[in-house]
Amino acid sequence: MVKYGDQPGESGGRRRGQGELESQVLAVLRAAPGPVTAAWVRQHLGDELAYTTIVTILTRLHAKQAVTRGKSGRSYLWSALADEAGLAALRMRRVLDSESDRNAVLTSFVSSLSEEDERLVRDLLREE
Repeated sequence: MVKYGDQPGESGGRRRGQGELESQVLAVLRAAPGPVTAAWVRQHLGDELAYTTIVTILTRLHAKQAVTRGKSGRSYLWSALADEAGLAALRMRRVLDSESDRNAVLTSFVSSLSEEDERLVRDLLREE
């Protein structure tokens, strides 16, 4: 069984950061041998999390188009579409889409980049 971070209820446990559980679920799905059930994901994260919590996270990831699901009897089989970088990019896009002044947001973002990151962005844009 693969455990990712401290689980609630364990001695010295901590609360997960925003998006951390999504990343952990996505990592488990990417390591899966194929499409898997929510119960399989729960087992491989550690049974401390409620089944409904796992289903909620999977449903949110599906809405973000980071995972796919297919019907199997009364349940779904889940597969990863995005990796952690892809999930971060989806979050960034969602934030950008929620702002009315995209130019101001992008200008502020780019001006806050390190020289190395700015160079990387320029190189990526040239490749496109």
